[in-house]
Amino acid sequence: MSTHTYTPPTSSASRPAWRRWSPLVPVLVVASAGLLAASAAFDGDTFQHCEYLGPSTRMYLTAWSAPLCSVAALLLLWALHRGARRRGQRLGVSVSGRLAMAAGCLVPLLLLVQLVVLWATYQPDPSGGNDCSGLGALLSGLTA
Repeated sequence: MSTHTYTPPTSSASRPAWRRWSPLVPVLVVASAGLLAASAAFDGDTFQHCEYLGPSTRMYLTAWSAPLCSVAALLLLWALHRGARRRGQRLGVSVSGRLAMAAGCLVPLLLLVQLVVLWATYQPDPSGGNDCSGLGALLSGLTA
């Protein structure tokens, strides 16, 4: 008989890695959606005083970083799922795992919209002309 009694560790280090990292998936999805909203808010950067300036640097940064966050969320979800399966567990047993899976379901639609925004960032001047001609003139006449 041994007098040694084993007490299981209660620190967060005893939790499997997939449980520690699973809250990061919804954070990445929310960040990706926020970057998509920011890129839509920066659309006004292209024109100033009826002159086409082209997309700004912050438009390029948000257009590229939003899909990168979405892809990172999908890759992290895939890695978490594999890590859980390797240990004979399911990702959906914990609340954070279920939240990560629910956030992962939003990523394909979000990624599709983000790729369209990225494509539109590299398209030529939508007004069809220089200075105050084309669509720019029509839009400025409606708001004036």
